[in-house]
Amino acid sequence: MKRRRVLLVYAHPLEDSLVAAARDRALAGLRAAGHEVRVTDLYAEGFVPELSAWEREHHLDPPAGKYPTVPDIERHATDLGWCDTLLLVYPTWWSGQPAMLKGWIDRVWLSGVVYALPPGSTRIRPLLHNVRRLVVVTTHGSSKLINAVQGEGGKRVVFRGLRVLCHPLARSKWLALYGTDRSTPRRRAAFLARVERAMRRL
Repeated sequence: MKRRRVLLVYAHPLEDSLVAAARDRALAGLRAAGHEVRVTDLYAEGFVPELSAWEREHHLDPPAGKYPTVPDIERHATDLGWCDTLLLVYPTWWSGQPAMLKGWIDRVWLSGVVYALPPGSTRIRPLLHNVRRLVVVTTHGSSKLINAVQGEGGKRVVFRGLRVLCHPLARSKWLALYGTDRSTPRRRAAFLARVERAMRRL
């Protein structure tokens, strides 16, 4: 099995949550398989999700170096360029990513980091060719049926938005527990075991 470089981006404010348990089981599986892992805990590090007026005004500027010089963004951009597997672990709230994770996407997935827009062009050129795996571990309070009716907005953001900026042959995996609000301890345990197994087989 190929040894992978995995960037795990985690977004949940509570350390005793089911999502935190899923993060821990994912890490256990990744480490058992011998993969190299970097963990970004957005809440723990106090990541600022709001896109500033300056960042919005300059979001298409080419970076002065390889990555943006905004201090709290540079490490995140470097990690994206390092990994070959991006693992997002978060709860699905209001059909999408938490504001903290959405803000990470808004601020880090920048021109010069994940895409290029050549002068005079109206089409972006993907830059994250290093990312060959895109994996999501998430929970939904509502059922799979309700999420399907709503259009699964969060899933579309990842697999129709982020994925197209990765390697053209990037593989994706969606590991979700639906109906969490009414789930039994047995279902939750089965979900956590499935997460760990999937990370071992990544």
